[in-house]
Amino acid sequence: MTSATPASSGTISRSAFASNRSMTRCERVVAPSRTSTFIATSATLPAREVPSIRGMANTPEPNSEDPFSGIPFLGDIAKAMSGQGPINWDAARQFALLGATGGEQEPNVDPASRMALEALVPIARMHVGDLTGADLSTTDVVTCSRSQWAADTLDSYRPLFTDLATALSGATGVDEDATDPMAQMMAGLSKMMAPAMLGMAVGSMTGDLAQRCFGVHDLPIPRTDQRLKLIGANIDAFATQWEIPLDEVRLWVLAHEFAGQAVLSSPNFATPLSAMVRQYVAAFRPDPDAVIEKLGGLDPTSGDPMEAIQQTLGDPAILLGAVSSEEQREMEPRLDAAVAAVVGFTDWIVDAVSVRVVGGSALRIAEAVRRQRVEQSPSDVFVHRLLGIRLDEDQVRSGKQFVQGVVDRVGDDAAIAMLLTGNDRCPTPSEIAAPGLWIARVSES
Repeated sequence: MTSATPASSGTISRSAFASNRSMTRCERVVAPSRTSTFIATSATLPAREVPSIRGMANTPEPNSEDPFSGIPFLGDIAKAMSGQGPINWDAARQFALLGATGGEQEPNVDPASRMALEALVPIARMHVGDLTGADLSTTDVVTCSRSQWAADTLDSYRPLFTDLATALSGATGVDEDATDPMAQMMAGLSKMMAPAMLGMAVGSMTGDLAQRCFGVHDLPIPRTDQRLKLIGANIDAFATQWEIPLDEVRLWVLAHEFAGQAVLSSPNFATPLSAMVRQYVAAFRPDPDAVIEKLGGLDPTSGDPMEAIQQTLGDPAILLGAVSSEEQREMEPRLDAAVAAVVGFTDWIVDAVSVRVVGGSALRIAEAVRRQRVEQSPSDVFVHRLLGIRLDEDQVRSGKQFVQGVVDRVGDDAAIAMLLTGNDRCPTPSEIAAPGLWIARVSES
């Protein structure tokens, strides 16, 4: 029998190698410390008994208000979506920029266009000031890009959007003690996503407005910033589209902006209109089931079902789970009357001034602007449904008829003085239809 050959000092037998591989890392430590002793001891415990430092540090306790509280990755996403309070302003700014630029690189403001517009500012300021008696000497005009205008508009209307977000982040109507886990999860999911959804909605609205507006007074809501910010690219594009001399369009737009400034800086309109809009948005009631209920009520046999679904989801109030309240329905006629008076008075001033400074093209420009104004865009739907500002053709017509009725009865100068001075002179719904009633009330005060 052949004897086994002893292993040389430079080799390891297969049995020794296997034994060495079966050793734990802790057993191969040459000079064990307290830490290594702890690890070695832990390695001998059953897997379920091994202390998990990472798990103790990062795994949150279950939270009924956050359906993803036990899932760290999704929990981080939830925090990002619902951060910054009742509205996610990062999402609002990103969607405003996307809507304003169409996702494309935006050129800087053309210096030649800016200088040409600024050269006409003194003319429009002087004529509007002479007609209305308003002090417009400190009102500056700034030419900006669409993205700059959208960002400034978000900042100007931040208190208004915050009121809306606060109203929609209130009680959802779901019983917190409800035993249905699905209802609790859906309520928590809706609450988590609401800030991001609202941020995207107001950002998209602002970006869409930046594609169409000339300045800050296309939307008759008072701003705290007294500067008139004009979008030169929109003014130039409008003049090209309608084949109207560019300087005439610029003068008309400047007259409109200064007229809007004169009207909305008057306490007679600024204070009550701002209060009514903020009261309107604060009166919404949240309903996370609004979309499901609306879609469930659609009749697939009537008309085009896909078109009906698109119309439903195109309503921002339904998409955000905002349900109008009885308080809002009671406010709508008064808010409509105030908006009609502001728009009608502004248009009346612009018509009077533009005939002087623009000439024969004034009526043509006004008609082109009117056509663009009544074409409903997604931003118009948002402004109407969530801010209560209605700017359709009937609204504009009723406002102009009211102002013209006042002028016909008391004359230009007296009508301007009555509309711009005093307090609490916003016309009521009945007074919009009957200017004589408004004149009688104001004359007594």
